[in-house]
Amino acid sequence: MDVFKFGLGHWKKYLPAAIFFQLISFAALTADLMIPMISEMFIDYVICRNVPDGRGIFSFLLSGKYGEVQSFALFRSLAVLLMLFLSLRILFVYGKNLWNEKLGLRLETDLRMKTFDKLLTLDSALIGEYNTGELLTILNGDTIMFKDLFSRILPLILDSVFVLIASAVFLAGIHPWLLAFSVCFMPVFAAALMKFRKLAWEAYGVTRGNISAMNLTVQENIEAVRLVRSFTNERLEEEKFDQTNEKLKNSCIRLAKLLAGFEVVFSSIKQLAYVGSVAVGAVLVIRGDIRVGYLAACTSYVLKIMDYITQINSALFQMQQQLVSGQKMMQFMEKPSRILDGEKKVEEKRADIELCHAGLTLNGEPILKDISVSIPYGKKLGIVGETGCGKSVLMESLVRIFDVTEGSILLNGRNVKEYELSSLRECFSYVFQDVFLFSNTIDSNIAYGKPEVGEEQVVTAARHAQAHGFIQGLSDGYDTIVGERGFGISGGQKQRVSIARALLKNAPVLVFDDSTSALDMNTEKNLLSDINRYYPGKTIIISAHRLSSVENCDEILYMQEGEIKERGTFEELMALKGHFAKVYQIQKARDREFIDKEGEEDL
Repeated sequence: MDVFKFGLGHWKKYLPAAIFFQLISFAALTADLMIPMISEMFIDYVICRNVPDGRGIFSFLLSGKYGEVQSFALFRSLAVLLMLFLSLRILFVYGKNLWNEKLGLRLETDLRMKTFDKLLTLDSALIGEYNTGELLTILNGDTIMFKDLFSRILPLILDSVFVLIASAVFLAGIHPWLLAFSVCFMPVFAAALMKFRKLAWEAYGVTRGNISAMNLTVQENIEAVRLVRSFTNERLEEEKFDQTNEKLKNSCIRLAKLLAGFEVVFSSIKQLAYVGSVAVGAVLVIRGDIRVGYLAACTSYVLKIMDYITQINSALFQMQQQLVSGQKMMQFMEKPSRILDGEKKVEEKRADIELCHAGLTLNGEPILKDISVSIPYGKKLGIVGETGCGKSVLMESLVRIFDVTEGSILLNGRNVKEYELSSLRECFSYVFQDVFLFSNTIDSNIAYGKPEVGEEQVVTAARHAQAHGFIQGLSDGYDTIVGERGFGISGGQKQRVSIARALLKNAPVLVFDDSTSALDMNTEKNLLSDINRYYPGKTIIISAHRLSSVENCDEILYMQEGEIKERGTFEELMALKGHFAKVYQIQKARDREFIDKEGEEDL
């Protein structure tokens, strides 16, 4: 029931139009239900010479005004009436189908947009609870499936109920005994439906899970194709794909068997009810209680009753798949983001940051512990440490990708949780460790934060990021299309494009999360020099594994296991002769050895 409420919440704005087109559908069905009565008159009064008994909706045609019994004039009048109802039926069905599909597509678009908006607002930890295949299924497959419930299945059920009631009224008007078999078989239909409904829910749930697994397998292999080839593991991936594919095939076969069994059971019940109703009608004709034409009409109405009962059962069977999809969407949409939006806007153009005993615990594991540091506007802060020490999480906490669970982070004297997320994040130009480029031109990727800027500003940002040189050497320069995740250019080139994107945003705080790891030392040195020269006064926060990257910072934090173990200027840390100094000396010795080897190779 909750799934229906969830869907109706999105469908309600289309409800007036849906009701209007449902009435048009009822008009089409009414026109269709008139046809057996016209057929009855063809048999009884055109083919056979029966005396009019005043029964039937169209008995007024037998007044003599539209032709005498067994005359061509009456045949013509009935033929015109038949063509009129057939034309109305076709016209109404066309309009109903067209507009129901349009309403369904609008609902599908709304659902896809709302689920996508939800994806963008969820925090990273919650998104991590879903694999990519499941997210793709929710945002695409489930939206298509769930909209069918309101645009196709529910109208189908309403149509079927309307026809059942109308056909029963027509049959009762001819002779009440004609309803006997249809009524007797209703409990059998209901019992069979309840059994198949439960089995269908389970079968559709398994099939949907296998579809998500297939999406994940394909998506991972698309992204990791180069890795797979480099390890010559194509056979292993083929085996994994075959297993996933086989599971999907088997679940679909089980579902097909269930559907086939469903059809056999309900078709058998339908045929028994039909044969029984025809037998009753034949007995009534032999006894003289009804005419032959009424037997033909009775046969048509009994068939309609059986067909539409089967249609209801099929619709309820299919509904289980749509309810499974709706439930998955509803659960996703109801996920509460742990990163709640604030109400304040950042009014000042500067950004004074302070971390006060900040700590972060994720899934019971402490990631950050008692971090206190002051970052007044314009300060250059370096953060270094071994892999997994919490550098990236600390920097992501500044823009609330994660929220600290102990202590606080202040921006301009106010807790960052009080600010609107969009306003807070406008203060930061962030370059993530995992560089991502969209499948678009280099120009568009650099101008991502400010799509309206001119070419000159894009080129300037690229120059400062040391990217202009290699971009000019590409086939189409700044109009070169880079593939998904930046395929087609090297890791260092991707990093420079990403840095140019951040520089163009021109926010008060520049955050570089190990974003120069793929650059050689000279390029990195020139990059940092240009940033200090052309972006003076900005706060710069640099996280790096290469300790030489932070030599010129005003303060350096050396972190271990989520804690600040050492802090100070470069000179102070070297004089301390602690962890920082030891790692720096090791890296320096390694760099000198590398340079010496290069020199020997040149000789």
